[in-house]
Amino acid sequence: MKVVLTRKIPAPAEELLKNAGFDVSVSPKPRVLNKEELKNFIVGADAVLSLLTDKIDGEVMDAAGEQLKIIANYAVGFDNISLPDAMSRKIAVTNTPGVLTEAVAEHTFALILAVAKRLIEADKYVRSGGYQGWEPELLIGTGLMGKTLGIIGAGRIGSYVAKAGNGFGMKIIYQDVHPNPEFEKETGAQMVDLMTLLSNSDVVTIHVPLLPETKHLISSGQLGMMKKTAILINTSRGPVVDEAALVEALKNGVIGGAGLDVFEDEPMLASGLTELKNVVLTPHIASATIEARSAMSKIAAENIIAVLSGKEPLNPAQ
Repeated sequence: MKVVLTRKIPAPAEELLKNAGFDVSVSPKPRVLNKEELKNFIVGADAVLSLLTDKIDGEVMDAAGEQLKIIANYAVGFDNISLPDAMSRKIAVTNTPGVLTEAVAEHTFALILAVAKRLIEADKYVRSGGYQGWEPELLIGTGLMGKTLGIIGAGRIGSYVAKAGNGFGMKIIYQDVHPNPEFEKETGAQMVDLMTLLSNSDVVTIHVPLLPETKHLISSGQLGMMKKTAILINTSRGPVVDEAALVEALKNGVIGGAGLDVFEDEPMLASGLTELKNVVLTPHIASATIEARSAMSKIAAENIIAVLSGKEPLNPAQ
């Protein structure tokens, strides 16, 4: 059976798949394949190990052929794959949940600290030769002790971020579609509505999936509800935040700062975003730890092995 990987990924996926007896092909291109390239590359595949950047609809699935049994997404999210198209063709779709929690939560707090402490500005200042000695008002940031951390989405990652917030002495409030009593017990968090969260938080961090109802969850109206000193962090999915509205809010002092690891139209950035000093930008690397990426690789391969062996997928996309 033929398995294709649309991009080279960390071990151990390729080795596991070869040891299972599959014919494995990895795209030699060090970039995202365009639609025609993707269609041509997966012809004859029984399984596709895809990335979040691969847009896979019915047309792409049909290019593989009727023998295609599974698309294993190397990601927690799977909005890049048309589930209705996959379902109608009886193709399993899987993801890699539960292994990114710590990595993404750690990166989230790294962004919070970088923005609050103005670390990127300070680093550039020193490197450029601007540092001539200690000054009482040089690059003053803000402290976290006693401040309010507002978490949108109290799932695994949001819960871990809350625990880190506890460690910094922050008050935790959250908004989610359902109450989370266990989360509240562990972190002392209080559930509030979105308007209350935005207007009362010193730091707002987003941990929701990209769904029709979460696209532009944060836009100009919501940004206007936030404190002028507030920090917005997004390590979830780019389109959850209206990026153009965020640029205007940062530019005009509507909020104090932002930290982004994801962008609305990756890898493109909203006009003016890179010119702002009060935003820290990272290139979608929140899960980029050896531990997390290796675990994702293993899970994706194990799902393929299970399905091609006639078993049920281990992590079906919901």
